[in-house]
Amino acid sequence: MPPRKPSPVGAHIPVAAGLVKSLSYAQEIGAAAVQVFVSNPRGWAPSPGDPAKDEEFRGLCADRSLPSFVHAPYLVNFGSPTEATLHKSVAAIEHALSRSTAIGARGVVVHAGSAVAGGSYDDAMKQLREQLLPVLEALPEDGPKLLIEPTAGGGHALAATVQQLEEYFSHLDNHPMLGVCLDTCHAFAAGHDLAAPGGMKKTLDALVRAVGRGRLQLVHANDSKDPLGSLRDRHESIGHGRIGRDPFVELFRHPATRGVPVVVETPGDAVSHRRDLELLCSLR
Repeated sequence: MPPRKPSPVGAHIPVAAGLVKSLSYAQEIGAAAVQVFVSNPRGWAPSPGDPAKDEEFRGLCADRSLPSFVHAPYLVNFGSPTEATLHKSVAAIEHALSRSTAIGARGVVVHAGSAVAGGSYDDAMKQLREQLLPVLEALPEDGPKLLIEPTAGGGHALAATVQQLEEYFSHLDNHPMLGVCLDTCHAFAAGHDLAAPGGMKKTLDALVRAVGRGRLQLVHANDSKDPLGSLRDRHESIGHGRIGRDPFVELFRHPATRGVPVVVETPGDAVSHRRDLELLCSLR
């Protein structure tokens, strides 16, 4: 068996000063992988970007062998019964994918969405297929993938547990440009007991059964402020929440995470983020 390729460990990095300057933060905390926003995460307005800066960011990441990812705006929801939200969601994802191509990102992370109050699950899944499948079909084979992130489980979620990804992917014909981003805080909030001995392995095994090998493209490593099954998405620093340290050892040992980038979205500043990354690297 070939030697195990280690997972690069990094973080979601702030881009208020610009994409290129954000890499200074990545260097400061010792990040070996990065996730960024390319537009306002809580708004719809797209950012045109700067082609020269996008190319510089792309080149610097390539020079440093630094895998990058884009997180789509939080408002995106293909299960929304509101037509305006649905159309804006399509536009936001198309924009994020386009910018991902420009900066050389491997994929775009998007929350799985929900039917929300007043909407039906069946209608939401039908919308998902009708609106998202054409976007996937338009992607080039060498382009960024769309990474579905299961949510914490509140608000009529379309996919919160990893098992629910099976039906989600089925509605999208298990398209080859689909991948998964697993958030450990979300999984714990949705009811996966990652804190129990073997709980992380059990969850990753179920993920592979649901969508197949090779679909896991990114992990958000976050501890949880709230208890198991809380349906609350509140991140905590690694080892300081209800999940604890040991499950992250299981995470790195699992075959599904071989070489898969792991990024933190934990609270705090550069000092605490560096501490989280150093801890994860020691557990790896």
